[in-house]
Amino acid sequence: MKLIVGLGNPGKEYEKTRHNSGFQVMDLLAEKCHCTITREKWSALIAPVQIQGVSVLLMKPLTYMNDSGRAVAQAVNFYHIAPEDILVIHDDIDLPVGNLRIRQKGSDGGQKGMRSIIQALGTQNITRIRIGVGHSEPGNHKVVPDWVLSPVEKDLREEHQNILQKAADASYAWINTPLELVMSAYNTKKKPRKEAPAVQEETE
Repeated sequence: MKLIVGLGNPGKEYEKTRHNSGFQVMDLLAEKCHCTITREKWSALIAPVQIQGVSVLLMKPLTYMNDSGRAVAQAVNFYHIAPEDILVIHDDIDLPVGNLRIRQKGSDGGQKGMRSIIQALGTQNITRIRIGVGHSEPGNHKVVPDWVLSPVEKDLREEHQNILQKAADASYAWINTPLELVMSAYNTKKKPRKEAPAVQEETE
């Protein structure tokens, strides 16, 4: 059994926020698997599916972001899922919108849902897909709650949606593809926007 978890907060008021990027990816992945994630168990919405001959549990925790580990641990303990068979998808304010990063292991990077999962499972050896949501004031963690609980700017929403779809495709590929190949194919780094060159005014 493999487990794919998208992080977010339950409730209509959170649906389109940056912090719910993980939930949004899970909905796209469910479409790809021709299922819906609607069954409630282990303080989460789940959908057991078969992907390319592999049993996979899709999960959206209902515990709110900061307590995500509680839901994940219940499923992991029930199915005896090894850390290397877990994939977590979450937002990341340290990455600009349009960036996607897949990591095999590491610290939570300040993402409280990931922190909760690491603490609940007692290991950092958990693969994760980080969805860039940007930050209005990089380094200023005092404004993080308001920022992540707001929608992506209108001019960046199409780019964000494209990355959500790419994350869903990467999650699907992760099931039966070596992680190094998934990382090579799907890690995305947004190129900085080029500023228009200054135009010199002609002088008489």
